[in-house]
Amino acid sequence: MSLRKIIKHLPFSAASRSRFLPSLRSLCSLATTQQDPNSLLKEDPVQICSSLWVKSFSSPPDATFRNLTGFLSKLDLWVLAYQRSCAHVTGTFPPRNAIHSYTLHSLLSLRDAVVHSRFKWSDKAHQIIRSPNEKPHTKLISNRKLKAMLDSPGPCFQDRVVQEVLLMVLEPFFEARFSTKSHAFRPGRNAHTAIRTIRSNFAGYLWFLKGDVSEIFSQVDPSVVMESVAKVIKDRKVLNLVRNGLRSPFVSQHSRNSGNEDPKRKKKKETKKKILREGEPKPDPYWLRTFYNFAPEEAAKVPNYGACGILSPLLANVCLNELDQTMEEMIVAFFKPNKLDSIWKDSIDDGCHNPSWPEFVPSSGREKTRKMDYIRYGGHFLIGIRGPREEAVRIRKQLIDFCDTKYGIRLDNSKVEIQHISRGIQFLDHIICRRVIYPTLRYTASGGQIVSSKGVGTLLSVTASLQQCIRQFRRLSFVKGDKDPEPLPCTPMLYSGQAHTNAQMNKFLETMADWYRYADNRKKVVGFCAYVIRSSLAKLYAARYRLKSRAKVYKIASRNLSRPLREFSNNSAPEYSDLLRMGLVDVIQGVQFSHMSLIPFCDYTPFPRSWIPDHEQILREYIKLDNPEFFCDLHLSIKRQKGLSLPQDQISEVVWDYKTLGIWRHQSSGEKQERTDTVQESDE
Repeated sequence: MSLRKIIKHLPFSAASRSRFLPSLRSLCSLATTQQDPNSLLKEDPVQICSSLWVKSFSSPPDATFRNLTGFLSKLDLWVLAYQRSCAHVTGTFPPRNAIHSYTLHSLLSLRDAVVHSRFKWSDKAHQIIRSPNEKPHTKLISNRKLKAMLDSPGPCFQDRVVQEVLLMVLEPFFEARFSTKSHAFRPGRNAHTAIRTIRSNFAGYLWFLKGDVSEIFSQVDPSVVMESVAKVIKDRKVLNLVRNGLRSPFVSQHSRNSGNEDPKRKKKKETKKKILREGEPKPDPYWLRTFYNFAPEEAAKVPNYGACGILSPLLANVCLNELDQTMEEMIVAFFKPNKLDSIWKDSIDDGCHNPSWPEFVPSSGREKTRKMDYIRYGGHFLIGIRGPREEAVRIRKQLIDFCDTKYGIRLDNSKVEIQHISRGIQFLDHIICRRVIYPTLRYTASGGQIVSSKGVGTLLSVTASLQQCIRQFRRLSFVKGDKDPEPLPCTPMLYSGQAHTNAQMNKFLETMADWYRYADNRKKVVGFCAYVIRSSLAKLYAARYRLKSRAKVYKIASRNLSRPLREFSNNSAPEYSDLLRMGLVDVIQGVQFSHMSLIPFCDYTPFPRSWIPDHEQILREYIKLDNPEFFCDLHLSIKRQKGLSLPQDQISEVVWDYKTLGIWRHQSSGEKQERTDTVQESDE
């Protein structure tokens, strides 16, 4: 007799049956966790994620999604989330067939705990799945080790896996509804797209509002975030999971070490060398850590809500998306065209007077078109206003009132500054300013005569902030002084060889050159960075190889420090060329950008005003091609137009005409039409 029939014939009353149901459900859930997880791996997780993106972008903008628990129940997504979490922890992406069976069982138990609302965030004492770097606990843990494990900073590994699953499920539904004005923490958008958008769309604005609402990254009520999430997601289990993650306390290492601690003990901890365990990933290389320290103010602060971890940037964008939508409505309401202006005469989108030179605005009379634009990167935004300063003051007041009523953040005037374009506006470590130029305009007049005339206009200039670059170098102890900075030796690379040191600094310079790719003064600022790095290395080599000065180092190793210095410091050592031939030493790369001619120019590639990332464009094209109505409409439109037909229909018509008439009917009618035209012309 089956288990169902046995339970059915048991003499239970209604009260006892209600008490028995919870234990029965736990028994059923235990039975499901004991099944083979390999039998549940039936789909490709990338295909599941692709279907989510297609579903979200094909839905109307005001659509809501009520059933997302089915996607959380797919074990394939959990395996992919585990692989991505392992790549973050260990530095290697494990293949799917290399995951052990007990790991799959743990993933299945974690999935059931999330689906049945039994999962708890930051539960380090009862971890269902552990990091591959953690050793399994086969013995009892002492109280000291247990306390150290509970007080350890950072989230536990299973929280990271749950965050990855939630990010894969929730991100597509919000990305389809985000504004095109935001460029931070989004796939396909970054600081470069924000700078190129400013260069392309912000020409002609006189007043700028530079705002900072980054307080929302740390001082926001969880109910405000959940209110924004609940407008799109209606699944209760997903909402409860995100709500519990927002309310879960998370103590970072910085806040833990900010308490009363002995400075001598702290200094001793900092100087202690760390020995990596077997299989533990190496830290980031020196050049990458140095470049991360160059992050601008707008990108330095990353949101972190409770135990949400990598889900926090998405939630911050969801919360700030209402600000973006409000600004888009204000942009449409603010627009007042003027026929006497040179641009934006009729509509809000006709300002692209010269797509190849969008940063140039011809001058016009006193009457200007009232227009406004907006862009946001993280918790910082920039608003360009073409109009009087009183309009900028009024918009600032509206923004302050909106942030106070919606987010509970009180902004003062120092958080939302009003600046004129002539003074320059710093955004993402770039200075936005204008220059008055007098270009020569050549055009062909009536009669084929080429006319040249002098024009006048303003040119939007986006340059890298050299002072900000000097401040960053001084903070990293590469230079000292402000007006006339003096390079300092690069002491962190003291015990590295010349080949390794040059290679590390070359990667840093390549990254810096790419960061300032769209700056007008790219050659100047990259040349300054190359000078600082080259002089710092020269001082380092002078101290390491006991040379007297930088001039002596340059004389031996040349200007780009590509020649070896070891054979000059020790005469008994074999020649570098012999060691290089035997493969005992590495090739020494010269420090890049030692001459100004080697530094690339600024990239002035035109940026479309209605630009969207490649993945969104491919998604929209795929959705259009996947719709059968599109093909029916296309076929009908081709049929209705004269002279157009499908290739198959045209070939069949040609074959039939040659079989029956011996000539192509379309060709004969075309010849008759030409003859009638010639006859009419001769009669006239």
